[in-house]
Amino acid sequence: MFTNNIYKKIYRKIKKYDTIVIARHVGPDPDALASSIALRDIILNTFPNKKVYAVGFPVSKFKYLGMLDKFEEGMYQDALLIVTDTPDKKRVDGVDPDKFKETIKIDHHPFIETFCDLEWIDEEASSASQMVIELVFRTKLVMTKEAAEKLYIGIVADTNRFMFYYTTPKTFRLVSKLIQRTNINFTNLYESLYMRSIRDIKFQGYIANHFEITENGLAYLRIDSKVLEEYGIDASAARNMVSEFNYIEEVLVWCIFTVDKNGELIRGSIRSRGPVINEVATHFNGGGHIYASGARVETEEAWNALIQELDEVCKEYKEKLKNKKES
Repeated sequence: MFTNNIYKKIYRKIKKYDTIVIARHVGPDPDALASSIALRDIILNTFPNKKVYAVGFPVSKFKYLGMLDKFEEGMYQDALLIVTDTPDKKRVDGVDPDKFKETIKIDHHPFIETFCDLEWIDEEASSASQMVIELVFRTKLVMTKEAAEKLYIGIVADTNRFMFYYTTPKTFRLVSKLIQRTNINFTNLYESLYMRSIRDIKFQGYIANHFEITENGLAYLRIDSKVLEEYGIDASAARNMVSEFNYIEEVLVWCIFTVDKNGELIRGSIRSRGPVINEVATHFNGGGHIYASGARVETEEAWNALIQELDEVCKEYKEKLKNKKES
């Protein structure tokens, strides 16, 4: 756990450095992008003379959250790195944390490893965006309306409109305070997050029609680069569509995998409606929350092993439910 001093410590580090780079995890979702881009804009609003960059590979689907900065080697020099929404070093996108003078982690995932000099981990937080809001309200950082809009979207996306288990009274208190202080029109923000093109809808249809479902309730799909090109969808956006398939009666765990053009890397987003999946994900270069995780494998054998392990946790979960009903 952490104390109130964590906010002051982070603020002092931000105030100390003239150059600050903000990164997040590979294959970013709206929370990863919102927390990093909004934090950049908040720091620049508070300290206009600093050089602050939000970096990482962009995702066209989420361009409404703001522009990213191109990282250059010179940014390592005497710079502070802040990593949001990322529990382990290998998933940091676009930079090497070891090359910065000092590093800070702001993350809400279950702990995997320590890789920053100063780490603020709050597993009870709904999102990294929620943590950034809390940091601002507990320090002299100055929120902007535009940053508030991004952070609201980050929370809504990570909680699926406040439906997931890690939405707490604290989440609602911070969101209420955010709306009161910035007067954002939050109802209009849902349009950016949930608006879909015909192309996206057709691709969702492809996903729905091609899922394979095991008798234990695992739904999975692997999509190669040719299919992505046919529908004009990038790999990260395709994996993020996993959240569109909640609440299918016959499915306990569902996942979407994409294969890169060289066929050398298979990335997946995994979701669950009961079975714990993050422990499985850690066996395959991934991790995350107990019901929302990601994984990466490089061989057919590893991918088959991942599917087998996910199917096994579904089977075990169903057996536990059955035993509970019979007892």
